[in-house]
Amino acid sequence: MRKLLGGWDRRFRGDGRRLRKVAREAYGWKDLRPGQLEAMEHLLAGRDVLVVMPTGSGKSAVYQIPALLLDGPTVVVSPLIALQRDQVAGLTEADAGGAVAVNSAQSDGTSDASLDQLHAGTAEFVFLSPEQLAKPEVIDRLREARPSLIAIDEAHCVSAWGHDFRPDYLRLGRAIERLGHPPVVALTATAAPLVRDDILSSLGLPDAEQVVRGFDRPNIDLRVRRFVGKEDKRRALVQDAASRPGLGLIYVATRRAAEEYATALHEAGRRAEAYHAGMKAADRHRVHELFRDGGLDVVVATSAFGMGIDKPDVRYVLHSDPPESLDSYYQEIGRAGRDQAPASAVLFYRPEDLGIRRFFAGGRVDEEVLLRVATIVAQHGGVVPAREMKDLLGIGSSKLTGLVNLLERVGAITVTERGDLRAVRGGPSPDRATAEAAELDETRRRVDESRIEMMRGYAETTGCRRRALLEYFGEPYERACGNCDTCRAGTAAATIPEERAGETPFAMHAKVRHSVWGPGVVMSREPDRVTVLFEEVGYKTLSLEAVERDNLLLPAS
Repeated sequence: MRKLLGGWDRRFRGDGRRLRKVAREAYGWKDLRPGQLEAMEHLLAGRDVLVVMPTGSGKSAVYQIPALLLDGPTVVVSPLIALQRDQVAGLTEADAGGAVAVNSAQSDGTSDASLDQLHAGTAEFVFLSPEQLAKPEVIDRLREARPSLIAIDEAHCVSAWGHDFRPDYLRLGRAIERLGHPPVVALTATAAPLVRDDILSSLGLPDAEQVVRGFDRPNIDLRVRRFVGKEDKRRALVQDAASRPGLGLIYVATRRAAEEYATALHEAGRRAEAYHAGMKAADRHRVHELFRDGGLDVVVATSAFGMGIDKPDVRYVLHSDPPESLDSYYQEIGRAGRDQAPASAVLFYRPEDLGIRRFFAGGRVDEEVLLRVATIVAQHGGVVPAREMKDLLGIGSSKLTGLVNLLERVGAITVTERGDLRAVRGGPSPDRATAEAAELDETRRRVDESRIEMMRGYAETTGCRRRALLEYFGEPYERACGNCDTCRAGTAAATIPEERAGETPFAMHAKVRHSVWGPGVVMSREPDRVTVLFEEVGYKTLSLEAVERDNLLLPAS
């Protein structure tokens, strides 16, 4: 591929015809969508880009095509090993310059061999998990290869506001700078306005272009089925899944439920398998391969299955329990109907089922251990190796990373390029740092709880479900979709007529301030209420009568 493109010098960068030619010749793609092309041209012009596009809209193409027009390898941050494996296989099949991976499932020798290919120019793409980029030796090898592009997949994981926040992602801003800050593209399917701002701030991309395309997937029929009894719900879901043609996914809240539903569906004559994080890696890989190759009718899974899944012919996604947020729900149902043919998304709902989500979201930081970390670093007076800190406290890498990130955010400690911990000169005392960090964690908990309430609102709404889903992400949809159960039943609540939309007191995306909850952004509005995403407490739905009577919301200064 490098020989094929060798004559395409910099003067052609940004030329849509050239980008389309690479798409056809290297990947067999006949055309590019407008959002894809716009983002690609920004990258070729040397700009950073945040891309927010619906699941199944081809976000990977945004970096895969420009990569072949830029001199130097492409670093791709991808959170799941199974996803990395699929992406490497797909690029190898496309003959797109070669692709390798560096991850914890490989031996050190295999990872070294992958990086050797990068240096030799026989691999264009290298896929790494974010924790790999926390290793100084990996950064050093990548820097020597002089990457020309960095792609960060599932970029919402970098935001503490995001529904799938992962502490390891917070190290990526530092890694980008150490790699010389070539053009960066951050990719996600789910990011409300505040999450977008947080992504760019955390990654150190203040001037990035934002390419945001509609979240709507109109071919997916939306439905909620309500139940009182747990057993009635279980029986109805098994009967529903067993009667549906085509390939399907069922999402459950626990590993035990995954096993039980898979067994019940197998007994009903379906080729069903469970998938969850408690399975052996080999068993998870086997299920993943069966799903990809058409060897199954249905996979029953926890949220461990699905990130990066690109199977176009999934016909239905059923949920036995509500996820912890509409962000997660949107991502999971978005795995249906990627071929644009009709598909179904059904939530089997009992209000009591939200309790398990509250349990998972309700955990608070261990303030005692947090104080110990802050105190040890402050008293040491120099640098404390992270490995020694883990051994001293008897905690794992993931927990230590979460604690360190909180202390970093309040300016108490910093992490060196070698991954060691150092106190910030003039920073807060250990006691004060612990209190401030705990308050940050409490804010995170309040936001998580507000997301659960928004999930309840979706399940129990009498209005158009598509409107409730899209406006959660800040996409105006002041109409009824006609392709959800409430619209078909004629129960969809009134919406604001288009000719009167400008008369409502708060515009979509308007920045406002509440006297108690502080700054926020208007996410949706109805004739009698407005929903605001507040920085400190998350999503709140307010009565317009109360807002106007008590002057609760003011334009942000």
